Amino acid sequence: MLQGLFTILTIYCLSEVSAAIVFDAGMSSCLEYLEAVPWSEEEEEKVSSLLAQLQLDSIGAGEVLKRISTEEANVGGSEDVLIKLLHLVLKGTDEKARREIKAMVSRMLRENASQCRDSSDVSKDSLYNACHTCLDSLLHHFMQATNTDLMGRTNEDRGLIISQIARQADNLHWLLDILIDRLIADDFVRMWANQAELAALHSKIPTMYRYEVSRLTARLCIALGKGQVLVPKDVRFSMLQTWLQPLFDDFGWMRRACKSLDRKVVEDGISQAILTLPLIQQQGILLNWFDRFLSNGDDTPNLQRAFEVWWRRTYVRPYVEADQNHLQVAPYN
Repeated sequence: MLQGLFTILTIYCLSEVSAAIVFDAGMSSCLEYLEAVPWSEEEEEKVSSLLAQLQLDSIGAGEVLKRISTEEANVGGSEDVLIKLLHLVLKGTDEKARREIKAMVSRMLRENASQCRDSSDVSKDSLYNACHTCLDSLLHHFMQATNTDLMGRTNEDRGLIISQIARQADNLHWLLDILIDRLIADDFVRMWANQAELAALHSKIPTMYRYEVSRLTARLCIALGKGQVLVPKDVRFSMLQTWLQPLFDDFGWMRRACKSLDRKVVEDGISQAILTLPLIQQQGILLNWFDRFLSNGDDTPNLQRAFEVWWRRTYVRPYVEADQNHLQVAPYN
């Protein structure tokens, strides 16, 4: 058997020489070494190409390739495995591990979507089933938190409820990012707009325990404002009408507690989302914001730019356009 001091490249060369002179003992030694030694991903391709070229199935080449061959592995479709991984992440409890694995699974989902046929990719239904599971759990824990005085519970019970609220909100945020990346998040906006019960319970829970839910609303506003998600105006208005007030309520806490929060991005997203609505709906939302901002200052998103755009659209542009039309018509008179 060849010694471990040889490099894989040396083995490649020896393999070709041994094959040329029909030296079965030498070839067997080469194959035994290749079967035992670790390979890098780049070397995998070289090994596979070499063995296919030398046609050594009769003396054990198939055993060497078992570590990369899926023919006998019975691994199932990638969708089944990815769905299982997805649900394991959603149920995970170690936050540091969850952050790392979420990033890895997100990369795998992107690679799978770009390289696999539709039948091998995670379906839209599977992703939305996961969303509904997390949403049901979030509502359940909101109801638990409001049925009795949350602060009156034991530390263990309170900690469990609080951690579940934060975890399910984070799960939904992650799933929303996946849906946005795949350009299929429109139904998520509809789903979130219909959560009147959850929004009503929101105000009954201390801000420090619920603000992660408002981060989800902020992410949706950013997506709507950037045109990453396209839904009819009645859906956009319904979502803002249901969740903008809770977002305003939690913004001060979000700003202080979320180091990763980019205030300007959130404010621009909210502004742009509002400005996609009919003028009368813009007016109602922005006048409410105007009053609130004067009372709470930095604890409310700064939507001055949106307010000024609405003002010009409503009270300045019509007169400018009227004057321009008058000037165009005047010479003919």
